Amino acid sequence: MEKKNIDWSSIGFGYMQTDKRFVSNFKNGAWDDGVLTSDANVVISECAGVLQYAQTCFEGLKAYTTEDGHIVTFRPDLNASRMKDSCLRLEMPVYPEDKWIEAVVKVIEANEAYVPPYGSGATLYIRPYMFGSNPVIGVKPADEYQFRIFATPVGPYFKGGAKPITIRVCDFDRAAPHGTGHIKAGLNYAMSLHAIVDAHQNGFDENMYLDAATRTKVEETGGANFIFITKDGKVVTPQSPSILPSITRRSLIYVAKEILGLEVEEREVFFDEVKDFAECGLCGTAAVISPVGKIVDHGNEICMPSGMDQMGPVIQKLYDTLTGIQMGHLEAPEGWIKVIK
Repeated sequence: MEKKNIDWSSIGFGYMQTDKRFVSNFKNGAWDDGVLTSDANVVISECAGVLQYAQTCFEGLKAYTTEDGHIVTFRPDLNASRMKDSCLRLEMPVYPEDKWIEAVVKVIEANEAYVPPYGSGATLYIRPYMFGSNPVIGVKPADEYQFRIFATPVGPYFKGGAKPITIRVCDFDRAAPHGTGHIKAGLNYAMSLHAIVDAHQNGFDENMYLDAATRTKVEETGGANFIFITKDGKVVTPQSPSILPSITRRSLIYVAKEILGLEVEEREVFFDEVKDFAECGLCGTAAVISPVGKIVDHGNEICMPSGMDQMGPVIQKLYDTLTGIQMGHLEAPEGWIKVIK
């Protein structure tokens, strides 16, 4: 299929309407078969559950063109499983995981012309989401839901690409200890919007959120998990019941242990330890890994030894290995790559 006439190298991480999206409705206790449609508009009641009580969750994954010309996506089974967990926590009906993956494949196939070519630095971002669609005025779960998937070509999440970023320790809390931080609910991201706008206005790229209970432990940023490297090359990632279980982070942990032979610790990380790490990165679907060069705690600067010019050596190895697997340079662990065509 002929690609769309797009300057792939110049697009940012934004929305561009593509040809088709998938829509399925839940009514009378069951999901319909779902359809692909060219209509990008959502029409719902003014009293829809999502508008009144934010009953919505979403996922994010990407489709790539590999070096040998295949179009693939990365570990969609984990996205389907994570969305199931989000739905259960928000009292929403689970869209069957096998059909979820089938719908993702259909959307990628229908928008093949928007999958950026290999080597362009761009990808096709896939956004599955679900929301309560029928009128709800009392505080309760909706009775009807809509599950949708759209796709949009995107460039790098951070405009500077892999250039180290500066983040700050945030005064706001991202999630309560027994709240919804571990699921991909829209309400979590709404809570972070003021904090990220304020961070940008003050010259920072992102926020570092500490645990809400004691404000002594590192949790995550508004949209990515942390990964640290000790001075002796050990990989350390924060562990907390209120952190979203990043698929990228889980994949990087496997890469570190099983492919690169690195020692890995998944544990509570106290903020007091951060000054002693050699490298720091933010990992997630959008950016894969964004290196952190500086962390500012209310005027006190923690400058990572890896510096502000490039990724540290261990994070670079992790990045190169994972993206090498995604792009077809390196052999993938079984089940990681789903070939679309």
